[in-house]
Amino acid sequence: MMSSNQQGEIAKGLEGVVAAETKIGFVDGINGRLVYRGYNIEDLVEKSNFEEVAYLLIYGKLPTLTDFKQFKDNLNLKAGISEDLFSIISKTTQKSHPMSALRTAVSYQGAFDPLSSNSDLKSQEKMGLSIMGSFPSIVAAINRSIKGEGRVVSKSTDYVEKFLEESFGRKPSDFEKEVMRVALIIHADHGMNASTFASMVTISTLSDMYSAVTSAVSSLKGPLHGGANEKSLEMLEKIGSPKNAEKVISEMLEKKEKIMGFGHRVYKVYDPRAKILKVYAKQLAEKTGHKDLFDTAEEVEKVMVSKLGSKGIFPNVDFYSGIVYKSLGFDSKIFTPIFALARISGWFARSFEYLHDNRLFRPRSLYKGEVGPLKYLPINERKQ
Repeated sequence: MMSSNQQGEIAKGLEGVVAAETKIGFVDGINGRLVYRGYNIEDLVEKSNFEEVAYLLIYGKLPTLTDFKQFKDNLNLKAGISEDLFSIISKTTQKSHPMSALRTAVSYQGAFDPLSSNSDLKSQEKMGLSIMGSFPSIVAAINRSIKGEGRVVSKSTDYVEKFLEESFGRKPSDFEKEVMRVALIIHADHGMNASTFASMVTISTLSDMYSAVTSAVSSLKGPLHGGANEKSLEMLEKIGSPKNAEKVISEMLEKKEKIMGFGHRVYKVYDPRAKILKVYAKQLAEKTGHKDLFDTAEEVEKVMVSKLGSKGIFPNVDFYSGIVYKSLGFDSKIFTPIFALARISGWFARSFEYLHDNRLFRPRSLYKGEVGPLKYLPINERKQ
């Protein structure tokens, strides 16, 4: 008979389990709201920039001019990457998934930062700022390496502009910067998702921030988390035309195939981030010759909402983000690292917040095996 301390209820995937308190972000799945520190995402997208939003997430308030300058200075203190790290990224990208290159790059940086031996709050904060400051150059280097291109070094101190310049080797247009700014803001934080939880579990051991972010990157690599927009774009390109949407989607649903870019574990209404990105996806697609792709997406949305909207199945942020990134000129392989370029702010903020009242994560599992005691047989007496 199973002992009493092994009994309990299972919440698969920790569905609905409350494991921590936070003041950083609130995902209101019933009313379709995303809130950062009390501010609606729509207001931040309209009025703010990415560094200001990152500061808000990490420090709990919007920065003053002095705060903002100091924050930017801290981010740029160790911005950029060395030629050695670019070489490692290039070699890794040629032989593995781009997220493996990102994971390796973060871990590599940690190996050379003497602060990584410390676990005090000030050291963790400095490490977080160093990691975040280097991310535009790391993700841009991965993008260059995917295309077999050499390193570009930007002198810009703007997070978005630096990333785009080092990715494409040219000055981005104001509209390109605007679209990327919006994409990064809406991806900055989103509750205790898999990658955020992974970073918090790691930091709860009083490990260093590099280890926490490496854990987060490893989790984000999975197609059920960070890779969904890539799969959504593949689906749209396979459908090929708005006129094919009804037939293809109906066949996929009949076969019980997953329609990527639809549905969400929290949102039971239209994802507010998808609403925002859809507007930019349309404008960008029209400007860059991808109108057919957007029209196909819009038709797929109509079909899906007509069939499954009553069940709370609507487009999520991944459905339109792939179109945005493709229209900007990015290969689909870089989509998930771009996700990380935004989410590093949330990983850092949540891990740093948790450290202020830290408790080691130690959940239980429900044991379903033999409780014994079984008789041990020597290997030569066991049945073949």
